[in-house]
Amino acid sequence: MFLGDDLLPFLVLAFGGALFVGNLLAVVRPPQRQLDDTHLERAPVARSLMFALVGLLAAVWAVASLVSG
Repeated sequence: MFLGDDLLPFLVLAFGGALFVGNLLAVVRPPQRQLDDTHLERAPVARSLMFALVGLLAAVWAVASLVSG
C-alpha cells in the first residue's frame, strides 16, 4: 500500500492541522488590505474558532492513532 497502513491517520493529521492553523491565523492576522467589496474585512470569529477547534481535535485524534498503533 502507498505510504503504508497509516495513510488515513496521516491525512487526518494534515487536514486537521491545516484547518486549525488556517482558521486561527484568519482570526489573529486578518488581511492587511481589502481586495474588493465582496470579501469580509475580518473572518467571523465564532465560526473560525469553532473550525479551529474541530481541526485541533482531528489532529490530536490522528496523533493518538499514530502513537497507539
